[in-house]
Amino acid sequence: MAGKQSSRGAHLFVICIMMAPILICGCSGFKVKSTFEEANDLFYKGNYNASLNKYEEIIGKYPATADKVLFEMGIIYAYPKNEQKDYQKSLECFQKLLKDYPGSGYRQDSEMMIFYINNVALKDKTIATQQTQIEALRQEIGSREGEIGALQEKIRALEQRVFALATQKGPVDRILIEKKERRLMLLSKGEVLKTYRIALGGNPNGPKERQGDNKTPEGTYCIDSRNKDSRYHLSLHISYPNERDKKRARELGVLPGGNIMIHGLKNGFTQVGDSHAQVDWTKGCIAVTDEEIEEIAKTVPNGTVVEIRP
Repeated sequence: MAGKQSSRGAHLFVICIMMAPILICGCSGFKVKSTFEEANDLFYKGNYNASLNKYEEIIGKYPATADKVLFEMGIIYAYPKNEQKDYQKSLECFQKLLKDYPGSGYRQDSEMMIFYINNVALKDKTIATQQTQIEALRQEIGSREGEIGALQEKIRALEQRVFALATQKGPVDRILIEKKERRLMLLSKGEVLKTYRIALGGNPNGPKERQGDNKTPEGTYCIDSRNKDSRYHLSLHISYPNERDKKRARELGVLPGGNIMIHGLKNGFTQVGDSHAQVDWTKGCIAVTDEEIEEIAKTVPNGTVVEIRP
């Protein structure tokens, strides 16, 4: 609470600083000067409760100083650095001063302090209400997230059933990869059976031209082999480079590169899941989640056509 009050009570802090010298000046004209100085010392050392107790003693022994004591106690109760500040007690001190000592030299300053404390208290109440509303909204969001998660699981289960039924009609005969859309589609007789979000090579724009350029190829290929012992979870090898790719590489005087795969996540990173597709991270391959590559590998035979579009 102390941190919040100090930030919201900036004006009050300024007023308290302005009034602080009053705490230090003592009562040079009174016999209680040393007692006031002791209370002031405790205040400046941060011993606020001890300082308040000392002022209580003063007001009991020297009633004539009551207005000054009430004012100084009001300052301490409202002081921003006082972790046990109590605005209500501070107001009571200033209000008692105004009521019991109408001719006091501290009257005007007390009125000003009452004004600022009321403003701070109002802001505190508004902020507390807003924080309660924020917390309620957070709880509601948490509840909705749970509902959304359950719905997503239902959707995934339905998709699996639909996909299973679709593949019974005929095998996957074509894979369509759209680089710009970051998606891979399994097709049978021109009908899209399922769509997956993908990650591409780290330099995805344009066709692959040379070894090490981190580009994903563009063109028509096929699945010509698979590697169950890959460093990535399963791997379906794409027949890059084709004749056009080789010709372009020769014209550029470079090696075309190869080893382009559709694969899952790097071994040991299964937990990354869907979030992997938020960035293009491969060296030119097409990546899906581990669950997705297992599904694709079961339904895509070697020889399946792979079309990769820009």
